[in-house]
Amino acid sequence: MLTPEEIKQLFAQSQAFIFDSHIIYTSGKHGKAYVNKDAIYPHTALTSLLCRQIALHFEKSKIEAVLAPALGGIILSQWTAHHLSEMHHKEVYGVYAEKSTETDSFVIKRGYDELIRNKRVLIVEDILTTGVSVKKVVEVARTIPCEIVGVAALCNRGNITAAQIGNVPELFSLLEVNLETWSPEDCPMCLQKMPINTSVGKGKKTH
Repeated sequence: MLTPEEIKQLFAQSQAFIFDSHIIYTSGKHGKAYVNKDAIYPHTALTSLLCRQIALHFEKSKIEAVLAPALGGIILSQWTAHHLSEMHHKEVYGVYAEKSTETDSFVIKRGYDELIRNKRVLIVEDILTTGVSVKKVVEVARTIPCEIVGVAALCNRGNITAAQIGNVPELFSLLEVNLETWSPEDCPMCLQKMPINTSVGKGKKTH
């Protein structure tokens, strides 16, 4: 297993973790750091390496399927399932849930519901900010039914707990980031006239 510092460096090298910058988040608040998971996915070796860390953590949990919310988690479910399959020398399914077009929830279709029925399932997500999407996936998966073994994320940036996402048995994240935020009028970077980072976040849209 890689250490938290090694994982942080991998995020930073791919520009997935930006720190000591002046960021405007989607909420409109300002901060110094930004987690951009989209910078990871083009690098298949890096994506594979990070998912292998997740697989290693759950290696002894007898996972039979890996489920993720679309779209962000689909790549993660595939790679994590791939590594678990290699570790156990048997197929572990990689599937996903998608947003319902009728309700503010998720649905598991395309036959994936049958693949996870009564199975031991790991749910994976890229970035945990509010945990709402993962919680909805946990809820719909349990109706199949299946046994949720745990939830894994690349990064927990919202201090989300296992209780907040449906009292899952375990919540594991490769990177824990506490992103302090300020309103524009209280932003220390604004007071210092530090240029806004226009490559990510809301700054990209407004500048």
